[in-house]
Amino acid sequence: MLDALLAPLARELIYPRRGTRVAVDDSMHELDVDGAVLRGWVVNPGRTRVLVYFGGNGERLDLWREVMADLFPDHTTYLMAYRGYGASDGQPSQRALSADAVALVDHVGERHPGAPVDVIGRSLGSGVAVHVATQRTVEHVVLVTPFDSLAATAMDLFPGLPVARLIEDHWDSAAVAASLEAPVLVVRAGRDEIVRPERTDLLVGSLSDPVVASFPEADHNSISDDPGYWSSIVAFLDGPATPRT
Repeated sequence: MLDALLAPLARELIYPRRGTRVAVDDSMHELDVDGAVLRGWVVNPGRTRVLVYFGGNGERLDLWREVMADLFPDHTTYLMAYRGYGASDGQPSQRALSADAVALVDHVGERHPGAPVDVIGRSLGSGVAVHVATQRTVEHVVLVTPFDSLAATAMDLFPGLPVARLIEDHWDSAAVAASLEAPVLVVRAGRDEIVRPERTDLLVGSLSDPVVASFPEADHNSISDDPGYWSSIVAFLDGPATPRT
């Protein structure tokens, strides 16, 4: 009985999407995935490279449009909201978000044939980015405040609750991290109160030769305010990429 009462609360904690909602007319790009329409924004259309950004579990993607346009002038950037987020249809789940991410990368590949595709995933989006990078060829992977698994992160935050039973979506990035072939940058917050630094370190240990940019005084939400945050990502994306065959 207690599990049944707490499960909806646990799902809302994983996917707190209400604060991200915007009107359909405020978006500019659509992608239909199995009858659910994902909506968002395309920044700097027509560039020679592509960047796909997967945000955090409560992150408003529309707020990054000008930043992406300025910082990544050589990329066409896709900011597409998860199901149930922004102006997108549907309900979020690990299965749905994983399938949507692969469909999105396929979509940008069709729209930009031959263009290299980079992905950035922040917090929850790190799990999405890890998944899609194991399923499709990408040039670079950037993981911001990532976790080894979402279930373990939730257990850190709510000790004493039966988290393993309440959360269906475990987002176990560490279990598949070794299969990543693209260069990986991990952006780590030393004072992260949501994804504890030990969780990020466990993921780093599962990756093959990642680059780590550590910001010792940053926390989970403030890390992008650090002057070195975006510069570290820009420098990494301008570096060597996956050999193309």
